[in-house]
Order: sequence, then structure tokens, then C-alpha cells
Amino acid sequence: MSKKWKILYFTENEEFPSEIEIFINSKDERNQAKIFAWLNKLAELGPNLPRPYADLLIDGIHELRIKLSGSQIRILYFFCYKDYIILTNQFVKNTDKVPKAEIKKAIKRRDFFLKKYSEKNYKEFNL
Repeated sequence: MSKKWKILYFTENEEFPSEIEIFINSKDERNQAKIFAWLNKLAELGPNLPRPYADLLIDGIHELRIKLSGSQIRILYFFCYKDYIILTNQFVKNTDKVPKAEIKKAIKRRDFFLKKYSEKNYKEFNL
């Protein structure tokens, strides 16, 4: 059996829902099912999920590329500690390139996450 990655939603404060969770919950049942199907594919294939489903942007930040009701949705994420994928932020893509501000947000959140959870205590993630 192949390894399955564990997907976590980034949040700075566990008492509040993450941006990703709020986004998914705001969608209708059909679009939620599509998002979860793509996340499941990401969990199965990890860094081997090919274009057009996913792409490496810069500095270890990846994008999951989902089309929902005619909108190009992007969920940014990174890999860490052997078997985790951390979803950092999402947005509707309206231009040819991913906005630099979204990439910076993902990098900032990755840095925060990696400082908060060292590899020694990553098993304590709230799954």
C-alpha cells in the first residue's frame, strides 16, 4: 500500500477555523465534494500530483488548481516532516500569474508553522 500524506489546514490560533476551512464550508455540496476529491488526490500522490492538478510555484510553495463554477481556485500548500501537507491559503485566480502577495502569505505562514511545530513535536498536531 502506498503512503498517504496527511493534510492539515493552517491556522495561527487553533480556537478559530482556518481560512481554508471557512472557504470550503462556504461552498455548496457539489463544490465541496470536488474540493475534497482533489485534496484526496493530493493526499494520495503528494509531490507527484502532476499539472494540471498541481504545480510548484517558488521556494517549496505549491498550488492546487481547482476550477469551481467557472472560477479558477488556487489553494497554496507546502510539504513538511515526511508525511504532512499544510494548506496555507486560498484565492480566486483572476490573472495569468499567481499574485506575489498570496505567495508571500504562504511563505510567512510556512515559517510561522515550522517555528511553532518542530519536527520533534509534529506528532502533536491537532488532526
